[in-house]
Amino acid sequence: MSQKVNTVLGPVPVDELGKTLMHEHFFFGYPGFYGNSLYPRDDEEIMRVGMEVAATVKAHGVKTVVDATPNEAGRDPELLKRIAEKTGLNIICSTGYYYEGEGAPAYFTFKKALGSAEEEIYEMFMHEITKGIGKTGIKPGVIKLGSGKDAISDYEQTFFKVAARVQKETGISIITHTQEGTMGPEQAELLVSEGADPNRVLIGHMDGNTDINYHLRTLEHGVFVGFDRFGIQGFVGAPMDKDRVGTLMGLIGLGYAGQLMISHDTVNHWLGKAPEWPDELKKLIANWHPGNIFENIIPALKKGGVTDDQIDTMLVKNPNKIFGGSEADKAAKDKKETANLS
Repeated sequence: MSQKVNTVLGPVPVDELGKTLMHEHFFFGYPGFYGNSLYPRDDEEIMRVGMEVAATVKAHGVKTVVDATPNEAGRDPELLKRIAEKTGLNIICSTGYYYEGEGAPAYFTFKKALGSAEEEIYEMFMHEITKGIGKTGIKPGVIKLGSGKDAISDYEQTFFKVAARVQKETGISIITHTQEGTMGPEQAELLVSEGADPNRVLIGHMDGNTDINYHLRTLEHGVFVGFDRFGIQGFVGAPMDKDRVGTLMGLIGLGYAGQLMISHDTVNHWLGKAPEWPDELKKLIANWHPGNIFENIIPALKKGGVTDDQIDTMLVKNPNKIFGGSEADKAAKDKKETANLS
């Protein structure tokens, strides 16, 4: 029986996901956006933009997008479902909370003081994963976690530990946010030490760091690593895309293509009032759009000697593996045969 993953339109066979972007946002708002009543949510505009995004990525052969928006940042599975229905794109939504510095920590910080946060987070994750989000019946396909720059706070650790527990019970995959590409090895170690399956974990935004050794320390835990912020460059600690490409080529050259994924972390519609970018920053992020990988990054990788098969591995085979598809079975079989030979 084919392994399936939950999308906003229901379970889909993992082997049908095809080319996949593992970390994007159709719409996103920093917690507190809803307090500015001058800028109410514009569903018509979100649908227009969402359909435009879907058309762009589908033109490049993408069949599936993981929307990494956490619970407190404007996530709306029913609106994502409308986009999926209109466009035929597979959209996988998330359950989870953002990192403490840019999330909404007050609620669960209060519950931690009362000693009930861990069980409530567990209850929330399990209900959304097994029964659906709220009364929608729509189930997330990933747990989204995050940690801040240079530390995983006690608040954030609570979510990581509960997520590992939930993953052991449900098999759901985990994707993460690393602030400015820090704490990748620590996130991986924490999740694996708590019993998470490294084959079901993607440590995200690692392209915020161009130190090969840092990546190797993360990869040695057996997790996937995301170069998933292409187009965000020159601010918030983000390296330039050309430097990320160099780091990525280095890791591929060392034989790690089977643990790497690429995406953009685009925010295609801002909830609340959209940011007013300074002119210099506008120039820097001109390629922060859902076509950047296909129009700029892949050509640069190919120019550097990366093969079509290696690109296919990062965009098709590895997303298949993290959701437990046939590529995961092949990898497990190859690992067993190698072990038997040694």
